Amino acid sequence: MTTTILNANRFTEKPIAVLFDFDNTLYAYEPANEAGMLAVRTKAIKKTGVGSDEFDAAFAKARSDTKKQLGKTASSHSRLLYFQRTLELLGFRSQIQLSLEFEQAFWASYLATMELREGVIDFLDQLSRANIRKVLVTDLTTQIQFRKLIYLELDLRFEFIVTSEEAGEDKPHRSGFNLALHKLNSQQDSSEVNAHIGKIWMIGDNVKSDIEGAKNAINATTLALKSEIGNHDNNSIDMIFESFKDLEQFVSNKGWDDLQDS
Repeated sequence: MTTTILNANRFTEKPIAVLFDFDNTLYAYEPANEAGMLAVRTKAIKKTGVGSDEFDAAFAKARSDTKKQLGKTASSHSRLLYFQRTLELLGFRSQIQLSLEFEQAFWASYLATMELREGVIDFLDQLSRANIRKVLVTDLTTQIQFRKLIYLELDLRFEFIVTSEEAGEDKPHRSGFNLALHKLNSQQDSSEVNAHIGKIWMIGDNVKSDIEGAKNAINATTLALKSEIGNHDNNSIDMIFESFKDLEQFVSNKGWDDLQDS
């Protein structure tokens, strides 16, 4: 088992719920994004006659412009807006049909390339057996996140989903984390969630958005994916883990998945 416990006092009791980041935590983001961009780049060259470098430069500026315009909101991640602006920057004005074609090509290739990280399903199933509730707290718009969950067959494995579109702002803003607690408290057997706020875990890949965000917002016990944070020295991290198989073994060693003790 390869885990690094930085704050042992955070792991003396079984958690009542685990919050998960989605993109680049449950699956690797870059391969999927690269596949999506390759599909769009190929289509753009064929449809418009622009060169690959010219398209990439326009896309980079379109993405930057959109994020500056919209700030840390779900719509700031919209590929449709990125592609609309890319075409405008290339001198084609607002090409509605082509923008939609680019978006559809991007997500089709993206979804087809996604692969869950090793051990994700087994760990989620273990938490279910242990009566530990699971909430996905993710940025981006609700529709595409739902599509990803269905494609990965994760749509029935979380008690609740919170997107930044629903919460109003991207992480690390506290709104998404607070909404996750609100949803947990909406269950009849969850009336003590706020009283045991330290027994809620947050698992993510981004130190600022996931780890510091959850720690500052709800004083979560934080677990960071080592491959994405490296040797990041941060007091907000309570555990660093290498794979979800390690987390499954950790929970098993603690005996928290023994229903007789739940």
